[in-house]
Amino acid sequence: MTKDLPTALDLPMVDPLPEDTQRYFDICQDKLGMIPNVLRAYAFDIEKLNAFTAMYNNLMLADSGLTKLEREMIAVVVSSVNRCFYCLTAHGAAVRALSGDPKLGEMLVMNWRVADLNTRQRAMLGFAEKITRASSEIAEYDREALRDAGFSERDIWDIANVAGFFNMTNRVASATDMRPNDDYHAQAR
Repeated sequence: MTKDLPTALDLPMVDPLPEDTQRYFDICQDKLGMIPNVLRAYAFDIEKLNAFTAMYNNLMLADSGLTKLEREMIAVVVSSVNRCFYCLTAHGAAVRALSGDPKLGEMLVMNWRVADLNTRQRAMLGFAEKITRASSEIAEYDREALRDAGFSERDIWDIANVAGFFNMTNRVASATDMRPNDDYHAQAR
């Protein structure tokens, strides 16, 4: 990977970026202090970037019975199973920031079972882990365990979709040697 490219692939960003894309990148710069490398990686093809950001924003930011923290926790647990350096770093930072607990982000990265979690969170993360390790083994009793923990049918849909999305992005990030922005490492510590 060269220093100016976000992956090991020689796919530079469109230059100049379309006005809407530049505006989105400017918002990221203002809010985050950086343009996440995942966005820079997709910016070689604006249609792919738009599809990626639309799905991400819908799953991670839209209305849901899952909190933003819970969705980030799913991202970290899935990424831990998949050993995705990019997502563990970026979403670990998000968990630290949203929870106010630097240890929680690291526990989820290493072994979510050692974290001080409630019954709801344990059920959710166990389900996300099972989707990641053996999705074909998900059965009605797995969904029933989520219902028993207080999740609605829509919540179960959202858990499955967030876990599925990060399984996809983990594989793309690992396959292309996508590296997290250095700024993530020091955030919320």
